[in-house]
Order: sequence, then structure tokens, then C-alpha cells
Amino acid sequence: MRIEIRGENGVIKRINKMNEKEIKIEDLREDYSLATLEVSNVFESPIRQFQKWFKEAHDTKIGEPNIMTLATATKEGVPSARIVLLKGVSEEGFRFYTNYDSHKGQELKENLNVSLVFFWEALQRQVRIQGMAYRMTEAQSTEYFQSRPKGSQIGAWASPQSQVLTDRNLLEKNVAQLTEKYANENKLPKPPQWGGYLVKPYKIEFWQGRSSRLHDRLLYTLTDLEPTRWTIERLAP
Repeated sequence: MRIEIRGENGVIKRINKMNEKEIKIEDLREDYSLATLEVSNVFESPIRQFQKWFKEAHDTKIGEPNIMTLATATKEGVPSARIVLLKGVSEEGFRFYTNYDSHKGQELKENLNVSLVFFWEALQRQVRIQGMAYRMTEAQSTEYFQSRPKGSQIGAWASPQSQVLTDRNLLEKNVAQLTEKYANENKLPKPPQWGGYLVKPYKIEFWQGRSSRLHDRLLYTLTDLEPTRWTIERLAP
């Protein structure tokens, strides 16, 4: 097996590595049998159902249960995905924060459609969310920004997120300068290019793993806004 690693200056290092036994990916599988999911046992509101599952994931001591995959797309529909952290959920929607000039931020300027995915392996559960991502107010973003650890505030100022970084020393130099500048302050001003998004969902699917891949899937679809109404349908696995 040959592994290629690209260094900071674009230099490619080639490493030959032999495994005693290659992993057969097609043979990796696990049978799921922890729980079931029935329409009769879920809330009418998918947000309440999500909050219930999230609490159970938290109580199970799953590491960072708020980890989620965020998928965005360009105006032409070219997708990209990455891991981010959920920072709040209410009947309004799901909240996360980022740099507006980042790759995902640029795509969200072109296309508000997003998808979120949570996977809690220990509970054999997945939640898929489709919605529209809207910027939160400056006041809301500032309030959250200044509640973060000081190091995270400095990091948001120091990093030109998603831009090419020719030398990590430049990043560390930015951090050092900002640390000195704000040595006597715990709350930094919010960077203008940083803030929050509220994902307003219109579809939420709850997935519970079942034996022999005959999983339980319940799909909530938004049908009315005022008052908010959702339909619930069972999907084939």
C-alpha cells in the first residue's frame, strides 16, 4: 500500500506501508436490535421528538451528541458536507455558528437549502433534517460569541477560514498578536464575518436501527406554518 502525504509547501511524501491483512470493507456490518420506533410512541412535534432523543443521547454519555453533518450546495446544486456543532434547538429550528466567508458561508449566500444529519451509534439512531438556513441577528450572534471561551473568540478573529494557508506560523502569529491585544479583556468584539444561522426545518426523519437492515423510519413533513402542523409517515427501510 502506498500512502501520499502533502506537506505544508506542497511537497508530496510517499510512504510504502504493507498490512498483514487488508480490511475487507464490504464485510463490515453490525446487526441493530436495541429499540423500535412506532408512530404511536412519538410526539406530534418533531422538535420535541428530537429533544427527547437528544437528551437520551446526552444521558447515554455519548461524546459530543451535538456533532452533526451540515450539507450545503452551490446555486448549481454542487454539494459539500462537513462536521459542525449544534448550538441550540427550539420550535424555531436548529442553530449553528460559523465564519460567513468560509466555504459553507459562501454556499449559504447562494443557496439557503441545507441538510443536517445526526448519528448516535451507541443508540443505533440517526436524524436527518432538511431545511432553509437564515442568518441570525447581529445581537444574537454577538451574545453567543461573547459567551464562548476566550481562546475560541481569538481563534475566530485569527483564522481566515477556508482560505489557503501557506504557513501555519502565520496563524499562530495572528493568535499571539490578538492574545496580547486583548490581554485584559474576556469579551472580544464579534468579527463582522462571523455569526449564526437558524435552520428552519420542513422535513425531519427519525431512523432507528433494526435487525436484518429492516430499520424503522418515521418522516415528519411540514404542512402548515400557522399553526404549525406536521404529518408523520412510515418509510420503508
